[in-house]
Amino acid sequence: MAGRIPQQFIDELMTRIDIVEVIDARVPLRKAGRDYMACCPFHDEKSPSFSVSQQKQFYYCFGCGAHGTALGFLMEYEHLDFVEAVHELAGQAGLQVPVQAGRDAPPVSKDLYGLLEQAANFYTRQLRESRHAQRAGDYLKQRGLSAAIIERYAIGFAAPGWDNLLQFLSAGNTTLQAQLAKAGMLIEKDGGGYYDRFRDRIMFPIRDQRGRVIGFGGRVLGDETPKYLNSPETPLFHKGRELYGLYEARKATRVLERLLVVEGYMDVVALAQHGIHYAVATLGTATTRDHAERLFRITPTLLFCFDGDRAGREAAWRALENVLPVMHEGRQAHFLFLPDGEDPDSMVRKEGSAAFEARMTQASSFSTFFYDNLMKKTDISSLDGRARLVELARPLLSNLSEGVFRHMMLARLGELVRMEPGQLTKMLKQVESGPKRAGEKPKIQARRARPESRAAKSPVRMAIALLLQQPRLALQAGDLNRFAGFQVPGIELLVSLLQQLQSQPQLNSGALLERWRGTEDGHHLMRLAQEQHLLPEENWEAEFCGALDNLYAQGIEQRKENLLNKSHIGELTPAEKLELQGLFSLQNGGRSS
Repeated sequence: MAGRIPQQFIDELMTRIDIVEVIDARVPLRKAGRDYMACCPFHDEKSPSFSVSQQKQFYYCFGCGAHGTALGFLMEYEHLDFVEAVHELAGQAGLQVPVQAGRDAPPVSKDLYGLLEQAANFYTRQLRESRHAQRAGDYLKQRGLSAAIIERYAIGFAAPGWDNLLQFLSAGNTTLQAQLAKAGMLIEKDGGGYYDRFRDRIMFPIRDQRGRVIGFGGRVLGDETPKYLNSPETPLFHKGRELYGLYEARKATRVLERLLVVEGYMDVVALAQHGIHYAVATLGTATTRDHAERLFRITPTLLFCFDGDRAGREAAWRALENVLPVMHEGRQAHFLFLPDGEDPDSMVRKEGSAAFEARMTQASSFSTFFYDNLMKKTDISSLDGRARLVELARPLLSNLSEGVFRHMMLARLGELVRMEPGQLTKMLKQVESGPKRAGEKPKIQARRARPESRAAKSPVRMAIALLLQQPRLALQAGDLNRFAGFQVPGIELLVSLLQQLQSQPQLNSGALLERWRGTEDGHHLMRLAQEQHLLPEENWEAEFCGALDNLYAQGIEQRKENLLNKSHIGELTPAEKLELQGLFSLQNGGRSS
């Protein structure tokens, strides 16, 4: 949902902006009947399949399934988070974004960003001015880093000492000291007071996608341990989501054809020193699903680089497992293993950028690494070994989304174990459905948008679909109390939509979809918004009212059956007897009002 930005502002913003103008400024659109079309900006295609509906304020690609509102488009196309996308649209609409206190999470103080930026500036000055600066400078020269690269990545130095940063930024101000501790820069002593977290280390500022400093990584100059020390988890810094060097990579190249994922800060800057400006590093953790999803939003191709030893291959496999759920057609992941004892830093310095990039062309594809790794655990020359391979692969492949890539991974498994892909697909579905537990809801499979006839929809589905086409139909719904107590699937969502639209008839479809962003109901609404409708517009009001009448009749029939069942076992109360008589009278009397 909207978080700390008031929902009323999101509503106003979505009614002010026009999705056609937002997208056309970035992807040229052409009129095609009621809607607008273009080649999809999220996957390669020759024929336009990217549709933008001005009426629904919604976009959908019939090729790759990308869909959403104007906010969603900016988040995907410009690689913005929700708040950043709101600010971008608000700027276009000439609106000032208000902020209110949120309940879900404590607000992040802007002072933390300011303090961390001051800390970064302090460390860069220390690299020049500290009496220990010569040793730090010699170390960086030894690693082959130029002044330009040091400046580009704002590399600095935390000099030896327990309170250098503490004294420079807080000078006895306990409030500032508490803020610095909250930002991860100070550690509180057991007996009270604070001391610097980073001491005698080369400092690498970690920036978010807007270029703000959110944390640091510090590397020792010698052989002390730990070799690298990262900022702890803070309100600004979450290592499972952030990547070192991503801001700099995007700044260096507007359109990134690929990203190279490495394990260390020095790997990133050493590669940049040799002209490879598209490397990023995880921050002391394995590649997570959040990492992968974020990177795939920026580029369709990821190349993971690891040491060739056992630890490197285990780290690569963990990365593959986390990438699995976000892999689909149009996305590629490759795995490059370096000779034992080498890392990207040492390798690129030893052989140069041309030779290093040549190595990348020899990287294993996702499918090759996947099956090669599994086949090391079994002997597929035997029947038992092939069965074992299927059992190893099935739970992993079940994490892949439906589509061409999943089909091809199953086809490759079929080749290896000499089975038809269709048989493997059936077995995979058995894994996905699994044994049903009491109270467990069935999984809903996503599907591509397609035209649906009136007969294909329940009354609830028809009413919601038409509301997303024309929200003003809600004014024709009449008194919503007549649906109270009905136990029809989906009716709560429908009534909630109607209540919103009757109280705020100015809301458009995009505003409605944003109100349910990130919820399970929101996913259902997005799917309905994708559908193409066969009904001509002049029939919408009649069909909408007809759907509500059918829903009302369905609810009445359901209530009547419940009361009749109670009557058969003699459990009806006097009030329920009167209600049952009234239901029969209403049904015989004709149309509801």
